[in-house]
Amino acid sequence: MVCEARGMDLEVSPALTIPAAELSWRFSRSSGPGGQHVNTSDSRVELSWNIDDSTALSEGQRLILATRLGQRLITGTITVTASERRSQLRNREIALAKLRSLVAEGLAPEGPRRRATRPTRGSKRRRLEAKSQRAATKQLRRRPSAE
Repeated sequence: MVCEARGMDLEVSPALTIPAAELSWRFSRSSGPGGQHVNTSDSRVELSWNIDDSTALSEGQRLILATRLGQRLITGTITVTASERRSQLRNREIALAKLRSLVAEGLAPEGPRRRATRPTRGSKRRRLEAKSQRAATKQLRRRPSAE
């Protein structure tokens, strides 16, 4: 779903929509292709959203995002950048999509926990047979003894 960057809210899921007023944009010059045009246009986009001050999140959602995205947060703010395209508008759309997927992944429920299992009798037997086969191969590589 392509969301226009001009003052529209960012819909992460049917239950969560981030108001456009909470999103802050920064633009700068991008490296990469563009010829002479790249020296005059600010096509690189930084999109920031403050999780701590957001009115769109409940306290539970805020806590979940803070724990799961803790490495990416800087003083409660998450920032994504986009400079893949030559157009600022395309980079805005890419940045919105990146933020949407990041927040959706952070709020997604965890999968089922792994059940601890024990190795089967057959797998133990196969492991030990392979181990003894390897030992026999190395035994044959040794120099014959002088006895």
